[in-house]
Amino acid sequence: MASISQISNTASLSRSCHTKDNKTRTLFDARVSFAHSLKLFNLNDNLIRCCQKQSFRSVPPRASTEVIDDLILEKQEAGHEEERVLRVGLICGGPSAERGISLNSARSVLDHIQGDDLRVSCYYIDCNLKAHAISSAQVYSNTPADFDFKLESLAQSFQSLSDFAKHLATAVDIVFPVIHGQFGEDGGIQELLEQYNVPFVGTGSNECRQAFDKYEASLLLSKHGFITVPSFLVQGFETNKLELSKWFERNQLDPNQGKVVVKPTRGGSSIGVRVAYGVADSIVKANEIMLEGIDDKVLIETFLEGGSEFTAIVLDVGSGSDCHPVVLLPTEIELQLLGATDMKEKDAIFNYRRKYLPTQQVAYHTPPRFSLEVIENIRKGASALFQKFRLRDFARIDGWFLPNSCCKSLYSESGFGRTESGTIVFTDINLISGMEQTSFLFQQASKVGFSHTNILRSIIHHACLRFPNIASVSGIPAQVPNGSKSSKLNKSLLHREGAQKVFVIFGGDTSERQVSLMSGTNVWLNLQAFSDLEVIPCLLSPASEYESGVYMGKKVDDVNNRTVWSLPYSLVLRHTTEEVLAACIEANEPDRVALTSYLRKTVINDLMEGLRDHRWFRGFDIDDELPTRFSLGQWIKLAKEVQATVFIAVHGGIGEDGTLQSLLEAEGVPYTGPGVTASEICMDKVATSLALKHLGNSGVLTINKEVRGISELLNKPTDDIWHELTSKLLCKTLCVKPAKDGCSTGVARLCCSKDLSVYIKAVQDCLLRIPSNSLSKAHSFIEMPNPPPEVLIFEPFIETDEIIFTSKDKNETGHELMWKGQSRWVEVTVGVVGKRGSMHSLSPSVTVKETGDILSLEEKFQGGTGINLTPPPLSIMSEAALKTCKQNIEIIANTLQLEGFSRIDAFVNVDSGEVLIIEVNTVPGMTPSTVLIHQALAEKPPMYPHQFFRKLLDLASERST
Repeated sequence: MASISQISNTASLSRSCHTKDNKTRTLFDARVSFAHSLKLFNLNDNLIRCCQKQSFRSVPPRASTEVIDDLILEKQEAGHEEERVLRVGLICGGPSAERGISLNSARSVLDHIQGDDLRVSCYYIDCNLKAHAISSAQVYSNTPADFDFKLESLAQSFQSLSDFAKHLATAVDIVFPVIHGQFGEDGGIQELLEQYNVPFVGTGSNECRQAFDKYEASLLLSKHGFITVPSFLVQGFETNKLELSKWFERNQLDPNQGKVVVKPTRGGSSIGVRVAYGVADSIVKANEIMLEGIDDKVLIETFLEGGSEFTAIVLDVGSGSDCHPVVLLPTEIELQLLGATDMKEKDAIFNYRRKYLPTQQVAYHTPPRFSLEVIENIRKGASALFQKFRLRDFARIDGWFLPNSCCKSLYSESGFGRTESGTIVFTDINLISGMEQTSFLFQQASKVGFSHTNILRSIIHHACLRFPNIASVSGIPAQVPNGSKSSKLNKSLLHREGAQKVFVIFGGDTSERQVSLMSGTNVWLNLQAFSDLEVIPCLLSPASEYESGVYMGKKVDDVNNRTVWSLPYSLVLRHTTEEVLAACIEANEPDRVALTSYLRKTVINDLMEGLRDHRWFRGFDIDDELPTRFSLGQWIKLAKEVQATVFIAVHGGIGEDGTLQSLLEAEGVPYTGPGVTASEICMDKVATSLALKHLGNSGVLTINKEVRGISELLNKPTDDIWHELTSKLLCKTLCVKPAKDGCSTGVARLCCSKDLSVYIKAVQDCLLRIPSNSLSKAHSFIEMPNPPPEVLIFEPFIETDEIIFTSKDKNETGHELMWKGQSRWVEVTVGVVGKRGSMHSLSPSVTVKETGDILSLEEKFQGGTGINLTPPPLSIMSEAALKTCKQNIEIIANTLQLEGFSRIDAFVNVDSGEVLIIEVNTVPGMTPSTVLIHQALAEKPPMYPHQFFRKLLDLASERST
């Protein structure tokens, strides 16, 4: 194993690292503006006519426009009561494995509900059910582990849950619980709030308990006439094998191989859910769930083979004690496992990972691709279920649609759920639906005219109606998100004179395209906080789209012919770029447009039956629009014509190698981030190292590199290559990475020649990912570049001491941070912001990997995974070393002529502040949980996400030429 002193100027560890304005929101009518600009350019007239024709077919019904306008005018003429600020307590965390997702939901809610008329206080429940008042800045942490160990010093901790409830009774008007799973959806937090008469959003404690327990809920469903999935309850480890065998027989299942689903009765988000085969395997899987402490009651259900899963958001728009549930447009969940050869993949279920992390294994369709009869019956059934279970405000209800050819004999002939084409089965009730930016709640709400802000505020205001003391506060008209397109009063605000146009572009075809979508979506949503901006989200399609459509026959290497789609609000809210692209194409299919338009009209009319009685409702603010397609060249000319600034969120590829920057510069279009030359250098890791090599005496070190072409590696014995590389680099293990690609893509630790063979073969076979633990040392899956790299870089790999979090005694708070400190180097990631030549270093984040030696894309960018310590704890790095580190980072940034913003990944000596450079990312991750946001919040004064992204946008407008 090499050491820092051995490598000197080349040092160690070349692993990749981690990575409102309280005004309401402006939504730019992208389709109208783009179509108008197309006319200016005399572009494809047929396309324009097609868009106009489709747009006419998808116009919302009168209930969503004129009727609402008249209603709002009537309310305003009646006069306003004196407004008082509504105080909302946002509670997240909890003891379940979903606490990270809870933090993501809280962050999203916080982003969208704050305003001049509504103030949010944030609270966190830790693993031991201890309550803490936390700053809103902590909500933007990637995971609870980012701040768990600091709770004693940063948060106001309450001695007991009773003290916490007493505090809430005086400090807030209403509580919005966003705790998923245990204590959040099982009635725990609700019972506490009820005991102390604290108003809260959502269903009451008794009803939560009943709905959360899958077995109890199934019994109640059956009692009310719904068709249910046959199930067998296991309590404790002494399962009655004979009774279970009889259950298998009754349900026509082979006792040795019959496929079933084994799940906790009281677990959310598919945690602990697994597939089993036969009686014996079912008992083993049930015992595993209990041994893992997930639940002491387990449900065994028949596997619903051949069906389609769906989920539906239900919104209560009733008044007082009258429940008036309206089901929005349901979403079909399609598992895409074509070509899967592994039995586990073929039997895959919609699990925790598929729910919350972008993956091409899942696609969503809103509305579902079911018949109108089936969709209407889903809506009817979910509405009835909401009432029968006495749910309140909102909920998410999951189920399956099974065609007549599937599992016909498993269900009774009577009961709700039978349709001509198949059977509808409701399986799960989610009392607190996920509220991440692209969650089902926002996907379905946007389809019927609600923005994020509008739907969340509607839920809160509806909950207030149950409590006389705050009903008057909620009864006043709420702030309407800027750009409301359903209100005549707001149409004059849409294209306000002098508003700056912003095109946010994301997507592409690199392995980082899903992170790019998350980044672009986050930037787009945050910039809408500013009333002087008109922000348009745009998708850069994969290069493979050249092979079809209007660009058939054009040269693939002509970048100007790449496709860009301008996106309506609802189409952005997807989990993958492939899903967004498919939705764009689907949105122009006449039959699909007609179905969506009809359902939208139906839902809006249903909603207005209740909403017209509420003084706070100001109308829908999202139009039913169509996406518009451009070539990249046309799109850039349009940006120039309307004097737009382009916010680049395309990671890797043409978004980060200087290509897009060069095209924009040629037309004089301002853009975010570094210029052409800096982008080209930083994309090439060898060029980056060479540009900084002369800074060794300034405290900036580089890593020795050996560069090899793939053709050379394929034509020489692997053992010879291994010996040659380790000899030249003076090390026993290697770090391999593509010469030109984004962070974490294709980065791996190689411990022997066999590892090298596995890696080379993965490149040769054009694998999109190397499966977890394919190499000799444990690791998570490794995303690979697409297309495969032609050149690889090999560097010495040096291990640093692990930073470990250990749980304290259950009676104490949080976690302890442990670090041996034998190696004096730690891995950091640092954001830099500013103008060329005067870049400012933000506070570094120490990166903590969860599995393996290389931080995965998930650990860097995707909420709910990974740990970042911002700023570095004093127990690891001194103030003096931190100051020197930031100075060295600024030297790197200015030497490379960075501007706008970038992220620098490096190793830092905790004693001297010397920096060993790993790489520079000129289009860093901008997801809701990225370290850049943590670092901006650590500034004095702190910059919240919307302020941070606005600063980056302003720097683009002022960029050096």
